[in-house]
Amino acid sequence: MTEFSYQLYSSRNFGPLPRTLAMLSELGYSQVEGYGALFDGMDESSIARFKSDLDKAGLTMPTAHFGLDMLEADPQRAVAAARALGVQAVYCPYLQAEDRPGDVAGWQAFARRLDEAGKPMRDAGLIFGWHNHDFEFAPIDGERRPQAIVFDTAPDLSWEADIAWIVRGGADPLEWIERYGDRISAVHIKDIAPAGQNADEDGWADVGHGTVDWPAIMTALRDTPVRYFIMEHDNPADEERFARRSIAAARTF
Repeated sequence: MTEFSYQLYSSRNFGPLPRTLAMLSELGYSQVEGYGALFDGMDESSIARFKSDLDKAGLTMPTAHFGLDMLEADPQRAVAAARALGVQAVYCPYLQAEDRPGDVAGWQAFARRLDEAGKPMRDAGLIFGWHNHDFEFAPIDGERRPQAIVFDTAPDLSWEADIAWIVRGGADPLEWIERYGDRISAVHIKDIAPAGQNADEDGWADVGHGTVDWPAIMTALRDTPVRYFIMEHDNPADEERFARRSIAAARTF
């Protein structure tokens, strides 16, 4: 049976965190994924408390997001946090709009930069990869997409595929799974509401209650080396509702 994880970013507007962890455990989640801002300001003692909270809830954290700034400026802090929390895979999650390249050469340079930032993680025995949004699928210089440029330039880079962002980027996730499926080590399971619905939740939906063809996508993913299946909603109005309905739906895919 597939073990499902939960991206704690989904619950950033709720809390306290120990209550969220207990709720997730009761709903049947066995794992969580940390996000960049969660680790801001955390020192050794606060990370130890966080690990204790995870243990009390019976949860593990095999994956985590660390921002590019931490990965480049203080990689050993990221490695230390990963080791203390039992993280096995680290993903760089985002690139601010003002930092995004505008041409092929720029994206190639970014890919090399990202690959360099990941070396301390890989040297520590961790998987290191990129987590996509939608902007990587907007064609530049004709029909070339930044996501492909990054992967083709940095062949050692793993991929945490955020399926719903691929769709929002105007691309077909099944085509990308076929093309780069061997790079996928984790996947974000999220859903998109029908047009005009869930405006208060930025157009996202609970998994299995939106427009993404998750049964077909999960079938395709079974032919990839994906290890981690992570539920996410970028702005749920109710964390418990999202977590409960999503894991119930995902178990049927």
